[in-house]
Order: sequence, then structure tokens, then C-alpha cells
Amino acid sequence: MQYQGAAHGRGNRNSFSLGYYLLFPATFIYLELLFKISTVSHVFSLGTLYTVLFSAAYGGLCYLLTSISKNRRVNRIISLVLIAVVTVIFLVEYFVYREFKIFYDVSTVVGGAGDAAGGFADQIFGLIFSFNGISKIVLSFVPFVAFLLFGRRFAPAKAAKTDVRVLTVFGVFVIYVFNLVFLSSSSIYGPMYSSQYNFMDAVSNFGLITGIRLDIKNLSGGSEAGGFETVTTAPVTTTTAGEGETSTTTAAPKVYGDNVQDIDFAALAANTSNKTLAGLDEYVSTLTPSKKNEYTGLFKGKNLIMISAEAFCAEVIDEKLTPTLYRLATKGINFTDYYQPASAGTTGGEYENLIGMLPMQGGKSFKNSANHNLYYTMGNQLNRLGYYGKAYHNNTYTYYDRDKTHINLGYSDGYMGYGNGMEEYVTKQWPESDLEMIQGTLPTYIDKAPFNIYYMSVSGHGTYSQNGNAMSKKNWDKVADLNYSDPVKGYLASNLELEAAMSYLVQTLEEKGIADDTVICISADHFPYSLDDDAALGNMPYLSELYGYEVTNYLERDHNRLILWCGSLEKEEPIVVDSPTFSLDIVPTLSNLFGTEFDSRLLPGRDVLSDAPALIFNTGYDWKTDLGTYISSKGTFIPKDSTVTVPDGYVDSIKAIVRNKINFCKQALETDYYAHVFG
Repeated sequence: MQYQGAAHGRGNRNSFSLGYYLLFPATFIYLELLFKISTVSHVFSLGTLYTVLFSAAYGGLCYLLTSISKNRRVNRIISLVLIAVVTVIFLVEYFVYREFKIFYDVSTVVGGAGDAAGGFADQIFGLIFSFNGISKIVLSFVPFVAFLLFGRRFAPAKAAKTDVRVLTVFGVFVIYVFNLVFLSSSSIYGPMYSSQYNFMDAVSNFGLITGIRLDIKNLSGGSEAGGFETVTTAPVTTTTAGEGETSTTTAAPKVYGDNVQDIDFAALAANTSNKTLAGLDEYVSTLTPSKKNEYTGLFKGKNLIMISAEAFCAEVIDEKLTPTLYRLATKGINFTDYYQPASAGTTGGEYENLIGMLPMQGGKSFKNSANHNLYYTMGNQLNRLGYYGKAYHNNTYTYYDRDKTHINLGYSDGYMGYGNGMEEYVTKQWPESDLEMIQGTLPTYIDKAPFNIYYMSVSGHGTYSQNGNAMSKKNWDKVADLNYSDPVKGYLASNLELEAAMSYLVQTLEEKGIADDTVICISADHFPYSLDDDAALGNMPYLSELYGYEVTNYLERDHNRLILWCGSLEKEEPIVVDSPTFSLDIVPTLSNLFGTEFDSRLLPGRDVLSDAPALIFNTGYDWKTDLGTYISSKGTFIPKDSTVTVPDGYVDSIKAIVRNKINFCKQALETDYYAHVFG
């Protein structure tokens, strides 16, 4: 077998070119490494080796595809198109990450393209035409331009010979299988690739192309969620909130009954031919329900106002700067160790807060639930009790398909955003005012008690500068003298609009004499990802400045504060919950407090005031309990402190429980499970 000479354009050129053979492996490796450096940063890791080996295998396949024709020009055109398409894919994900600080899976990118173009066009164009954006575009297109200019010198004149193709197939097979065996032998990376797969970790550790391949495999049903694991539960402690403090005791019998409904899961499983639904029935039937408690029905019959606060975080709460938010956070139920997993941008945070599940189909999760039975949203639960209900948003009402998803949340009077009514109350600017939204809408329902209201705010949205954020500019004087950088000042200033909105809300409730009969629940949708341009772990200077510590893992990044307040609570000692809690706990906790009929086994979160053991987790399989924290990417469990005794088998037991809960979130969304249970 001979390599081609330097001459070109002759009909007798050999079919094998070493330069052409190496073109695609080199291109894939170059793009993956550039992408990794530009996003997650950690290049010097075992994951980079997996990425390089996968890239080499994909490159071999592309060589076969682009050397199949006997016509040299056809091969060259196929090569150029393929390189261009792959390059654009990398650039799209790069700019998605720069804007939203998370990798978006295939369905989210495809389904959200129109949303991004309409709602974030200015920010995205700003990213593209910035120095970093232009430089990344130029660097990414280096392989394409190089092949365009010099490709004729080494491109084969005709299809590769059979022996070359066989050798290539063999090489691809060996590299691919070796890499699979290599990573499967790792206790950290093996689960990431299979049983604990999620798109973010797959891209971070195995490369963007592998992440997309696995995502498409899942979308096509090639990797359906498996069965649920049998868990041998290690001895654990339970934490139950009390007035003024929490107490940690060994599990003991309670006088209260279980929070369950009369559901025959065995009969449900027997009457369906769908194996996934039957598996869900069997899994749920094995779970131990949480018990009712002294707080069951504490808010029965009261009004509810739920708020998903855009990019809110615990550090916004300050006794002097945000006195109303401070009052709500400290005079109600205090959650001192709360987390808001950032898994799919704003729509993912709303999905967690309202539905009580992790969004296992990324940014499409909420959209895909638009026609599902969302039995346990507070909208549906309180609607069944005769409440007046309505959902509001002070930005474009169709964004993220909220015109479809939010009319399915159970609010009796539907959903209003900017474009179907909100424009009557809110000035068009970026971002819009939370205060104007509350001022305009509160009079429309305040006399309709009992009422059940949901707000998705927008004032806290980035970017955070006086030029790019109307709320930052409006409130700048109040933060100008703070000892922070300008981006952090801009962030705090934007959130002062939420403070103003809550001040108006509480004052009006008190003037109407219904503050004692109204519950306010505020949770973020995600951490303030617009603070930093990069936002890779270990490279978030402004977020770390705001938090007061270096952010090194996702749980540190996603720590937050849940506000759960009612005027009547101010007459009592604060109820403090210092065990780990997170957004999936909102629905079961509110359900218990409002005394609704719910089955605690059907929600992956917990009523934090019950005897259920504390457990929070994210889509990356990190988790935290009363005993400590597990960081999946490192395979490391960190005990809470030196006094903690971790029982044998405890970590493996909790890992299995977390896998089951995440699997439940995935399969419940895929199958519309509540429709199976409740009809």
C-alpha cells in the first residue's frame, strides 16, 4: 500500500492518504479539547482521555463516510459539509453554555431555538459578537478553513480500497471497545456512562459528540430506564423540625397515621400491559410512606401565593438591604440548608418547584408534561378544594410554551403573561418589574379567598449592569456603596425589585386583614448563572464573591433559601429546619401543611416536617443527607463532621435510593404516570 505523492489533480492518484486518514480524528479531538477548555475547563482529567479515544473512533467512521465515492470532488464536498456541521454543533452548545451555564440536550436545543431567538436575542448576539465569541468561532473553524485551502493536496482521488476500509473498521472497533472497557472499569466514570447517565456529565467527561450520541440513544428508546433496585437500608437518623430547633432522634413509632391514599398498586400493575408502568407500581408499593405530624393541616383553608423567583439566592436576604425578604425568611419556617438544583434553566426550576420532580428530559420536561395529569401540583390540589387559582408571569406569555404548560397546572382561572393580559399592568423593558406585576394583579384576586396564586418572576434576570438591566439601573443607588464588584451590585440591585414587590404584597395583605390567612412560598428557579461569563466549577469569581466562598461543586453552587411564611407564624417561635432540603420537597411539605389528601410514596421529595429521612440530590447523582455529602464526579463521601458515624453500607444504600428516585422522575414523565394512577 503506497501513500499518495505531492502532485494532485491526476487520475492515477492512490486511494489512501495518511493526511486524509487522520483528518477527522484530529478534527474531532481538536474541537472537543477546545470545547472543554472553553466550558468546563478541567482538561487534565481521565475524562479527557476518554474524550480523545471516542473522538478517534468517530474520526475513523467519518473517514469511511468521506472516502466512499469514486469521485474525488464528492468526497471533498462530503468532508467539508461534515466538518462544517460538526463545528456548528460545537459552537451552538458553546454559546448555550455561555448564556445558560449548562449543556442543553438535543431536544432542548431543537425545541428551545425559537424561545432563545425571541427572548434572549440581544444577549446571544452580544455573546457571539464579543471578543470571546468571535475568537471561539475563528478557532473552531480552523479545521474547516484548513481543509478548504489545503485539502486538495491530500484528499484521495477515489474510494478507499477494501483492505483500508477493513483496517479502519477494525481500528474503530478496537478503540471504541477498549475505551468502553476502560471507562466501565472505573467506579466513577462507569456509572456516568450507564446507570447514572445525564447529559451534563456525559459532555463534561466523554465529550460533546458522545453526550449527543447517548442522548439520541435515550430519545430513540435504545436505553430505556431500567428496573428499580432493591435497597437494603442502612440505619439512618431522622430529623423532625420543632419550634425553635430541630432534633435528631432514632426512628420511633408515631401516633400519627401515614400520608397515603387508598391506591391498590398491585391491581394497577396487574391491569396494564405496559411493563414500565407496572414496574413503577411495584416500586412505589415497596416504599415507606411518611407520617402525618403535628404540622399536618397547619395551613388548612389558608390562601397560597407561590413564587418562582428568577435567579434568586440566599445571599439576597439581608436585614438592612431586603428587610421584607429577611422578615419572611426568619419569621416563618426557616430553611437553613436548602438547595435548588440547576438542571434545565428556568423551566427546569419551575418544573421542580411546581411538579416536585427532577426534569429528566431537560428543558423539554415541562413542555412534554403539558398534556399530562399533574395531579399533585398545588394548583390541582387546591382547585379540587374549591380555591380560586391563577398563574402569572411578567414576561412573554408564550416563552417556554408557558401558554400550553401553565394552563395545565390546575389554576382555575388559567394563566396570564405579557401578551395575553399582563401588558395592562407591566411596562415593557428588560427585565420587567416584579413590583408592577404584583401591584397590577393583586387587586384582581385579593377578594376571592381562598385563593391559590403562582408567580414566575423575571426582575432578577441577568445580565447585571446598569446598561443591560432596567432593574439594576432603577435600584443602583441602593447598592452603590456596597463592598462588592459592579456585577454583584447589579445582581443585588435587580433583586431589590423583588424586595419591593414583597413589601407591597405583605403590606396590602396586612391592610386587608388577611396576612394571618395567607401563605407565601418563595423558591428560586436556579442560581444566578448570568453573574459570570464562564461559570465552570472553580471559575466563577463573581458568584464566589457573592457567596463568600469558592464554588467547587454543584451542591455548593446550588445552595439557596426557601421562604415559607404566614402571618400567623409570627406569633410563634420560628420553626427551624436545618436538615438538607431542596426544591422537590416543596410539594409534599405544602401538601402536608395544607392538609390535602396525598400519597407521600408518589413524590420523590419529602415532607420536611415529617419523620422521612433527609435526602437531597441532583441530576448528576450528587446527594446530601444528615450524615454527609456525596460528590458523584469524585466518587467521594464527605461526613458532615468528625462526630458522625457512618454505618456500613450506608453510602451504597443511599446511592441506590437516589438512582431509584431519579429513575422514578424519568419514567413518571415518560409514561404520564399520574394518569395511570388517577385516570
